Amino acid sequence: MRFEISGNALIARNGYETLKIEPWGKDSLRVRAVQYDKWTGNDWALTEEPEKTEAEARIGSEDYWDGYGEPRPVPFGEIRNGRLRAEVNFAGVISFYRDKKLILREYYRSYGGTLSKESRCLKVVNREWKGNIGGGEYALTVRFDANEGEKIFGMGQYQQPYLDLKGNILELAQRNSQITVPFLVSSLGYGMLWNNPAVGSVTFGKNLTEWTARSTKQMDYWITAGENPKEILKNYTGVTGRAPEFPEDRMGLWQCKLRYRTQDEVLTVARQYQKEGIKIDQIVIDFFHWTVQGDWKFDKTYWPDPKAMVDELHSMGIKVIVSVWPSVDRRSENFGPMMERGLLMRAERGEAQTYDYQGDCVVIDPFNPETREYVWEVCRRNYYDLGIDAFWLDNSEPDMGVYDFDNYRYFAGPATECGNMYPQLYSRAFFDPMSKAGRGPVVNLLRCGWAGSQKYGNVIWSGDVPSTFESLRDQLQAGLNMGLAGIPWWTTDIGGFMTDDVNDRDFRQLLIRWYEFAVYSAVLRMHGDRGPYNIPALDDRDWGGGYLHTGQPNELWSYGEENYRIMRKYYDVRIAMHNYIKSLYREAQENGSPLIRTMFYEFPKDKKCWELQDQYMFGSEYLVAPILHLNEFERDVYLPAGKWENVNTGEITEGGQTVRVKAPLDEIPVFRKK
Repeated sequence: MRFEISGNALIARNGYETLKIEPWGKDSLRVRAVQYDKWTGNDWALTEEPEKTEAEARIGSEDYWDGYGEPRPVPFGEIRNGRLRAEVNFAGVISFYRDKKLILREYYRSYGGTLSKESRCLKVVNREWKGNIGGGEYALTVRFDANEGEKIFGMGQYQQPYLDLKGNILELAQRNSQITVPFLVSSLGYGMLWNNPAVGSVTFGKNLTEWTARSTKQMDYWITAGENPKEILKNYTGVTGRAPEFPEDRMGLWQCKLRYRTQDEVLTVARQYQKEGIKIDQIVIDFFHWTVQGDWKFDKTYWPDPKAMVDELHSMGIKVIVSVWPSVDRRSENFGPMMERGLLMRAERGEAQTYDYQGDCVVIDPFNPETREYVWEVCRRNYYDLGIDAFWLDNSEPDMGVYDFDNYRYFAGPATECGNMYPQLYSRAFFDPMSKAGRGPVVNLLRCGWAGSQKYGNVIWSGDVPSTFESLRDQLQAGLNMGLAGIPWWTTDIGGFMTDDVNDRDFRQLLIRWYEFAVYSAVLRMHGDRGPYNIPALDDRDWGGGYLHTGQPNELWSYGEENYRIMRKYYDVRIAMHNYIKSLYREAQENGSPLIRTMFYEFPKDKKCWELQDQYMFGSEYLVAPILHLNEFERDVYLPAGKWENVNTGEITEGGQTVRVKAPLDEIPVFRKK
C-alpha cells in the first residue's frame, strides 16, 4: 500500500485500486475508490457545497508481525475531520472512529490486516471488484464488521414490520411501494450514505455488513459522526440538500380517489365539500383522464373545458394536481417522435417494451436532459398553462412489467448502474422548470425517491399498499425510516390503496384508525381504489377517459354518519394545528428534521426509546400512539421523563413510565409535552 496526501485528502494505492478519503462537511468524510485511477466525476447525491472544515491527513508507520521473523515497519494513513477519524492500514483496511471510539471497520479475513491469524487464510477482502464480462463496469462488494448491539435505521421504505434494520437484507432497487434511499443512522452515533445509484443489496448481518452494486465504476460512500440522530441528519441534509418551503395552503386536507372520471365529478365533489363547510386544500385528478398513456392531456370528451374547471376550483381556494405517468403507449402521438429521438428507455434484448398495464408501453428516459425538456413542454402546454398547480408523478420507480434491471439502459448507462436515481430525475423534469416559472413553492406527489429527493419538492407516498392493519403497521415503520433517510414530506393512502368492499365493518374501522394516524403526519390525503367494482364504464372504447373502471366514493362523508363525525372531528384537529405544522415544515427546511419522528430522535438518551416502534413523535411536542390492530380500544404508551398532557382528557401524567390509555374508535392516544 502506497500513501500520499493531496491537498487535505488521503490517497492510498494498491495494485489496480486507488482509494481517496477527504473531508466533506462537518464531522464527515467521503470515501471513494476506483480501478486504474479512472474517476467518474459523479457526485450523485452529494449535490451541496460541503461546509469548510479544518481537517488533517498524515502518513506514518507501525510495527507489524506476520508470524515469521521479527516485526517490520509498515505504512498507514490517517485523516481526521472534527469528531470523525479514519485510519487505513497497510492492507487497505479502513477503520472509523467517533472521537476515540471505533464505530465502523471494514471486514477483512485475508493475509495481513488487523485481524487474528485464525481468520487470515479465508481470502475474503474488504473491497471486492469483479469485472462484468464484456463491459466497462464492475460488480462491487464492500464489507464491514458487524457491531455487537448496534441498531440501524433509515434506508428509505421497505414493506416490512421492522424499524430496526439490523438483521435485515434489503434490495437496493426501486419498486412500487419499495423506496431505496441508502442512508442509515446508527445507534453508535454515525450516519452513512451509500452514494451509489446502482441496483444491488445491503445485508446488515449479525456477523458482517455487506453492500453490493451489480454494476458500477466507482465505490463512493459518505460517513458522518454526530452527538445524536438530529445532528447526524442535519449533517447529511447539509450535503444532500433540504426540503424547500412548503406552502401553507396545502397543509390541510388533500382529496383524492381512484378515479374522478369527468370534470363534472370533480366539481360536484368540490362543491359538496364547500357546502359541508370543509376546506380542502387540493383535489387530485388521477390516471386515465387522458386519451392514451404518453399523450399527457385531458380527454376532451369528459374534460371539455379544464381551464374553466380549474378556475372554479381556484375560486374555492382549492389547488389542482394532475396525474402524469412516465409510460408512453405505442398509440400515443408522442411515441414516434420520442422513439426516433432516443428519449425512451432502451431494452438491451428483445422488443422495446417496459410496461404493459392498459397498453403496450415504453417508459421515458429522464436521464436524458432532452427527454425532460420534451415531457415538460407537452405537460406545460396541456396542463400547466391551464392553471394546474402541481403534478402527481405516479409510477415513478418506474413501474415495469418485469423488473429485469439488466435488460434496460438509460442515457447515463445501464439500469443496473444508475437506475435508482430514476425517480429523482423524473421529478426534476417538473421541479426545475416549475421553480423557474415563479408561481410559488413547488410541491409534487411521487411514489418513489432516492437520496437527495427531498430538495426537489417531492411529497412521497408509500405506494399501492393493501387495506389491512398489517399494512398500517408496516407504513408506520416505513414513514419513520423514510424520515431518518432525509425524506420529511411523506404520506400514505388513508385506509390503504386496495379495498375489496367499502361496506365491510372491519375496513371502516381500519379507515378511521388510518385517518387518525394521518392527521398527525406530514400530509393528510384521502386516496384509495375502493371496491366493489360495480360502476359501469362511461363508454365501450378501449382507450380514452371513459373506458377504465372507477372505485367507490372516497370523500369524508362516504362511509356512514359515525365515520363522518369522527373524520370531521379530526379534520378540525388538523386545522387547529396549522401553525404548529407550519413550524415543523420550517424545521425540515432548516435542519432536515422529519415531521414524524422515532421516539429516540427526540429522546436519544432514553434507552427505552430506541426499542419502541409502535409510537412516535409528531415534531417535538406531540407523542402519538396510533391504534394498529382491529378491535383494539386501549393500549400501552411509554412516556419519557417529564410531564405529559393527554390531549383527549386533559390529564397530566408524570413521564418515565408506561401507562394504559383508553382508545375508543373516535380517539387516538396523543400526549403533549408540557
